Amino acid sequence: MKEWTQTGYRGAALEQITDVSSKVKQGAIPPTPYPLDASMREGERANVTYQNVQVLGDLSTEEFNHLMASMNTWIAPGDGETQGCNYCHNPENMASDEKYTKIVARKMIQMTRNINANWTSHVQQTGVTCWTCHRGNAVPVNNWSNVSNGKPGLRGNKFGQNTPDPTVGYASLPTGMFANYLQGTQNIRVASDKALASPDHVVSIKNTEQTYGLMMHLSQSLGVNCTYCHNSQSFRAWNLSRAQRNTAWYGIRMVRDANDEYIETLTNVFPANRKGPAGDPLKVNCATCHQGQAKPLGGVSMLPEHPQLRGPVGAVTAAATPPDANATTEAFNKPATMATAGPASNTAAAGDAGMKDAEK
Repeated sequence: MKEWTQTGYRGAALEQITDVSSKVKQGAIPPTPYPLDASMREGERANVTYQNVQVLGDLSTEEFNHLMASMNTWIAPGDGETQGCNYCHNPENMASDEKYTKIVARKMIQMTRNINANWTSHVQQTGVTCWTCHRGNAVPVNNWSNVSNGKPGLRGNKFGQNTPDPTVGYASLPTGMFANYLQGTQNIRVASDKALASPDHVVSIKNTEQTYGLMMHLSQSLGVNCTYCHNSQSFRAWNLSRAQRNTAWYGIRMVRDANDEYIETLTNVFPANRKGPAGDPLKVNCATCHQGQAKPLGGVSMLPEHPQLRGPVGAVTAAATPPDANATTEAFNKPATMATAGPASNTAAAGDAGMKDAEK
């Protein structure tokens, strides 16, 4: 059985077709350990009550305890020497940083609060919590690390190709596109308005294959097809694309920020068993949060029950905007809002209006 939804003008192939049998169903979201009422947000701060509270010291002691109880469920459920509080803490000295997991958790809390405060251009007001990615696992199920090219030499090195892999839809495409496009600032676009390469637009077949591999990953991660973001009349044209393409553009930069500023900086903290074959830490991609759904957790926000993770809003640079179709460079500043999200938003809105008129 198929579900069909028209998302734009008729005749523009702007539609979503979903195989109901393979559609990812929303899993249960764990309830909060106990209600957090307004009175619990008052009183002594956590950095006064406890020692060595470096990140959540702005919370009240009760807020702090509430979040710690929730994190037990989200990341290390159960009892025992390696579960619950003991997963990060030495029970004999809770203030100690002797366990690497505590250092990692501290950095991940910073990352989560940064996303909720400074990346509303992608997560909107729904936001994220530790559960969004972990879902009860110490290490999120969907992650990536740099690939190993195998043995040196022409015969032994596949250069990341010709090995069917689920991240690229089991196609023989380069599987190392995450390292190129989900960290750093490398340009992803390959389409040009010129028939031949020019000084300001030189893209190889390998670049094209890597970009296509990334698009396959996006499609699978969100459980959507290409026209969820693109107009098939011109995949490159921003003024014909849906507003969701803007959101994805910001999302890619949000993932880069998470990998570059928060995960890679922990390289020397992670033990060998928490690193990939090339010695780099396991990083995030689109599937880490989305897990087959266009909106993680079906669009349900957990922040009302866990406002501690909204984070203090820090200084944000001028909002970046998606490039127009002919741009040859991109800005990579953190966007503050979608208010300057570029031409696609207005055009998509006009397209939805036109679609509704056509159906009257």
